[in-house]
Amino acid sequence: MTMTMTMTMSVLSSFHQSWRSLISASQRCTTVRQIKSTHSLFIIHGVHRNTYAISKLLTAFLPLHNLDKHFHYASLIFDSIKFRNPFVYDTMIRICSRSSRPHLGVRYFRLMVTEDDEDVAPSYLTFHFLLVACLNASLFSVGKQIHCWVIKNGVLSSDGHVQSGIMRLYVEGKVLADARKVFDEIPQPDVVKWDVLMNGYVRCGLGSEGLEIFREMLARGTEPDKFSVTTALTACAQAGALAQGKWIHEVLKKKKKWIESDVFVGTALVDMYAKCGCLEMALEVFGKLSRRNVFSWAALIGGYAAYGYGKEAIMCLEVMEREDGIKPDSVVLLGVLAACAHGGFLQEGRSVFDNMEARYGITPKHEHYSCMVDLMCRAGRLDDAVDVIVKMPMKPLASVWGALLNGCRTHKNVELGELAVRNLLELEKGNDDEEEAALVQLSSIYLNVQRNAEASKTRQMIGQRGIRKAPGCSVLEVDGDVTKFVSGDASHPELPQIHAMIHLLSV
Repeated sequence: MTMTMTMTMSVLSSFHQSWRSLISASQRCTTVRQIKSTHSLFIIHGVHRNTYAISKLLTAFLPLHNLDKHFHYASLIFDSIKFRNPFVYDTMIRICSRSSRPHLGVRYFRLMVTEDDEDVAPSYLTFHFLLVACLNASLFSVGKQIHCWVIKNGVLSSDGHVQSGIMRLYVEGKVLADARKVFDEIPQPDVVKWDVLMNGYVRCGLGSEGLEIFREMLARGTEPDKFSVTTALTACAQAGALAQGKWIHEVLKKKKKWIESDVFVGTALVDMYAKCGCLEMALEVFGKLSRRNVFSWAALIGGYAAYGYGKEAIMCLEVMEREDGIKPDSVVLLGVLAACAHGGFLQEGRSVFDNMEARYGITPKHEHYSCMVDLMCRAGRLDDAVDVIVKMPMKPLASVWGALLNGCRTHKNVELGELAVRNLLELEKGNDDEEEAALVQLSSIYLNVQRNAEASKTRQMIGQRGIRKAPGCSVLEVDGDVTKFVSGDASHPELPQIHAMIHLLSV
């Protein structure tokens, strides 16, 4: 072996060792300072021109907690890569999705698909990361475009994550018909996809429809998991479907699943029973939970609020801190204030509100002020309610003026009622339902104090504005079936029987 060959082999061995150590160093980076140090070593050794090596350095940005602060540096590294591969683009889209600029993920995707290199093409991973970026950026209008790209690339039929991502995008954009269409094109949807679809209906306030999907899932032989059960129980609470909620509870008890061990399933049961009027069952389930969190307490306190049990709700604040070591959040305190308002506990509610910041470190939000206005109005302290509104650190929204208006109707205060309606009409301009509700309440106030001329004038105003009242509806559950009755709707399949029964009852 000649001296030249020996030297060459020695150089190559040294290069491979430094190569391995540099790649290893890039994978160990946990701070931006380490990333910068490694980057400088890449440049010194000429490794920064290697796409594989620099892509490994780029992935080091993903776990950083303060990614927004260093996003510009990551983009500079990306821009420095001369020959980009799909992995580099995927990494950059992931970085965007985890930053406060997720919309830029679409920009990098568009750069990717305009590359001249045929090897640089989006894969199922690209679409998965892109869908996460679009969801985080609320780019729902881009959803159909991505859907087309996914179909074009043949990914939709083969990758479950992409299928779920497309569905989530439609669900978040409240385009449930398209979400259902995508779902129906999946030959064997797993429990995750069932839950995504069901959750979409529940989030749009269509609890009964969400329950129909849950029943369909069971009929098709898909075993529910704890997430789908939680969603189904939420649907029961929303639809007031107590019988179906009890049935789910019984199934869980027979299978000995999740009730006491999983805090979210247990909390959903507490919430369902509380909202369906079974506070005793809510308390029973709550007492058996092996672990409780702030949501569990919020569900129980929400039940107390519905019944106006202000003192019990306040007691929960003490117990949750003393026994579970949990500090209340803004939702829990809002529930306590609501319980005090419904129960007429003025002093207790005022004490909780006044000490929110000092005792719990929570700054009152608009909804807390709204609850305080409601509390004072129910107690007949309308002037104090107006004083709270005047001192609010933010602009009062419709819920605040609505609470004042309700109080004015109860206590027949015309002057403050007119003030509330003026502000409501300004805030709800263009919202026919809310405008009409405000004017109808004002008309009622006038009638209650025998000012019939003003009441008639207010009614005329409703007609002049062209406001059309939204039809009222009611929901009934019979033998586990939830039926919605809409005022003026003649499409119910059993309408003749219903009318016949009403006639019999009225004879």
